[in-house]
Amino acid sequence: MTDATGPLLAADGTPLKRKLAQSLFRSRSRAFGLTVPLLAFIIVVFVFPIASFLTRAVVDDRFSSLMPLATEALADWDGTSPPTEAMAAAVVADIAAAKENKTIGKVATRVNREKSGSRSLFTKTARRAAKMEAPFLEALHERDKKWKDIEVWQGMKVASKTYTLGYIAAALDRKVTADGSIVRQDEDRRIHMTLFGKTLQIAFLVTLFTFILGYPVAFLLSTLPMRTSNLLLILVLLPFWTSLLVRTTAWIAMLQGEGVLNDLFVTFGIAGDDDRFSMIYNLTGTLIAMTHILLPFMILPLYSVMKTIPPTYVRAAKSMGATDWTAFWRVYFPQSVPGIGAGALLVFILAISFYITPALVGGQDGQMISNFIDYHMRGSLNWNLAAALGGVLLVIVLFLFWVYDRVVGIDNMKLG
Repeated sequence: MTDATGPLLAADGTPLKRKLAQSLFRSRSRAFGLTVPLLAFIIVVFVFPIASFLTRAVVDDRFSSLMPLATEALADWDGTSPPTEAMAAAVVADIAAAKENKTIGKVATRVNREKSGSRSLFTKTARRAAKMEAPFLEALHERDKKWKDIEVWQGMKVASKTYTLGYIAAALDRKVTADGSIVRQDEDRRIHMTLFGKTLQIAFLVTLFTFILGYPVAFLLSTLPMRTSNLLLILVLLPFWTSLLVRTTAWIAMLQGEGVLNDLFVTFGIAGDDDRFSMIYNLTGTLIAMTHILLPFMILPLYSVMKTIPPTYVRAAKSMGATDWTAFWRVYFPQSVPGIGAGALLVFILAISFYITPALVGGQDGQMISNFIDYHMRGSLNWNLAAALGGVLLVIVLFLFWVYDRVVGIDNMKLG
């Protein structure tokens, strides 16, 4: 204790304010120490691998590291004037070295990303590069007339950049030219923006359909007695006990031309035996299967919020003359909005990155951008473009998350 004008002191004479700050610091330090193993685990197995993969979208040193002489010679070239003898000599020397080191395939693949058909040109030239003599530009032309195409040299100049926006530009249906400008891709190569648009469309429709189907189910679960609602809740959770692949495969059997649903439609006269509905390997099949798979992710947040809404509010509104619809719309529904926001955000983010279901039941019309990312990862082995597509998708998700926060507010989102 001190006099009335002095600071409050603890029992050991330390000012009480400092004592509280020290105690709070020790408490936070202990809490942080307990979370350090978890943070380290997340960084090592989650953050670092993703960050390392995404850097491939802007970093590619295959050409610059394997063709150092050509990279140096191309650095001063304006990209429009005819190639020089010095550039040709550097290219021949590097190709010969790459052939000897068995890295010519990597070089050819990198240039082929910028100029289609360059892979065969480089591998063909590599077989005679060690025997070529000056003048090297003429020797290249004699080896293959494609060396006269200035676009090949422009492709090498673009490929010589270790840090490049070329892959991100390609993900947005653009390309980087030799002078560093970004222009639109040829019309027959503009596919990614269409796929991004289709992906957003599918994700939005699936979110809408799960809300339309899930809201009444969640409302029913929240109004039934606890014992009955718990029993029905098990049915909602039951799909989680079955493999996603099995559920998707089951929809193939259900939706195909000779499947269960079409047989029922024929039986009830909705469709003819020779005119069955096409519900598989198209957008319709993707929407049906994804809606079924993601429906629990909408029901559970809605149910957890609806369970906390006191039923007395609706009864009070009815006692004051409100109709059933007015009581629901003006009293009950606004209180369920946080659950709607949580469920919609959860379903949308899951749907926008869905892969297995579109791959199995989507066909050509139901493919999403995730299927193209997988193709570039396992098919074309263009990991850089796959990373660029993934990075663009991540930016879109973060932007929509920001819009949601500005319009609805993350603070208003509840999971129960």
